[in-house]
Amino acid sequence: MADRVTVIGWDGSPPTAAARSALAAATLVAGAAHHLALPEVPPTAERIRLGSVTLAARRIAQHRGTAVVLADGDPGFFGVVRTLRAPEYGLEVEVVPAVSSVAAAFARAGMPWDDAQVVVAHSRDLRRAVNVCRAHPKVAVLTSPGAGPAELALLLDGVHRTFVICEDLGTARERVTVLTSDKVADHVWRDPNVVIVVGGSPSGAAAQGTGWIAGQEVGHPTGPRGWGLPDRAYGGALGEGESVQLRTAQLARLGPRVGDLVWDIGSGGGAAAVEAARFGAAVIAVDADPDACARAAALARRYGVQLQAVQGRAPQILEELPEPDVVRIGAGGAAVVTACAARRPERIVTHAATRDQAEALGRALADGGYEVECALLQSVELDTSVWVERERSVVFLLSGYRVPHP
Repeated sequence: MADRVTVIGWDGSPPTAAARSALAAATLVAGAAHHLALPEVPPTAERIRLGSVTLAARRIAQHRGTAVVLADGDPGFFGVVRTLRAPEYGLEVEVVPAVSSVAAAFARAGMPWDDAQVVVAHSRDLRRAVNVCRAHPKVAVLTSPGAGPAELALLLDGVHRTFVICEDLGTARERVTVLTSDKVADHVWRDPNVVIVVGGSPSGAAAQGTGWIAGQEVGHPTGPRGWGLPDRAYGGALGEGESVQLRTAQLARLGPRVGDLVWDIGSGGGAAAVEAARFGAAVIAVDADPDACARAAALARRYGVQLQAVQGRAPQILEELPEPDVVRIGAGGAAVVTACAARRPERIVTHAATRDQAEALGRALADGGYEVECALLQSVELDTSVWVERERSVVFLLSGYRVPHP
């Protein structure tokens, strides 16, 4: 095992005294090509080109001597420190940090960033980073080959955002470009880079500058407390399929979270769509009624969440939408369930007023490869001044859970 491992962050500025001291004593230095070319790297030290961090960690663990790992920015922020400290390598590391690329990007843009989400984009799961950009008004994306600004912009199709694209920060090739998202895919961008994606309306503390916790707060605690809010919170009477009890049960089974894309089909008054967005998920609210789409968009603005309202009739309109993680179906019947199941979201919830309807929806879910759960929900609203029944609701709640392919 290496006698000593020092991880040094580099942001383009001259190495600090602590960094120069560690490098002078190094018998092994790992880093990217531009790190290994630094004049402070001892000519006699073994050099490892840092491609796979895992392979480098194994080699460092076997090294007898003093090792230094060079990395861009702050190596403790989405950097190599996490891998090097993994239990299987048994390495104890000292860290000499530098300004992170995210902090540098926001500094170049002249923007505060304590209210920003920060995500890492890889080609294998780029859509999750895109969903965060859909759902939040300020996001910093650490890109990678195949998951850069152009790919981000293409997947954000239909959602207007402004991109601040920072390339090769801290080097002589540094470049900062500001473009609207519809123009980004027309250019070729260098890797690595940081993309700040901004747009929509900031909410609550972020808008007022009185925040107390870093990052966009999931649940927006400056808004009303809790979920499953009564009809009056959404401007009056909602449809039968939007009752507070049914809506709460549906959201509990969907479990929307940051990085998810929720389809709310037949969104009606928009209550379920807005509450899903308050969990931090990206939401597309679909309804054939243009007034319903307008109400959903207005509610989103009122509660300070991002939401894309799409007017169209399901299932035809669904072909144009990006892949969902979970789906709520408020209207459309078995044909819409079948179309949604073909897109393989993790969960689908819907409801029925009669047993015959419930059986048809359950068959559609099962035929689509979903495990089906059905519950009969009965709720009675009481007038507590005289303790008499005010309103009764009975509905079948159907939930589909995707069955993994063998």
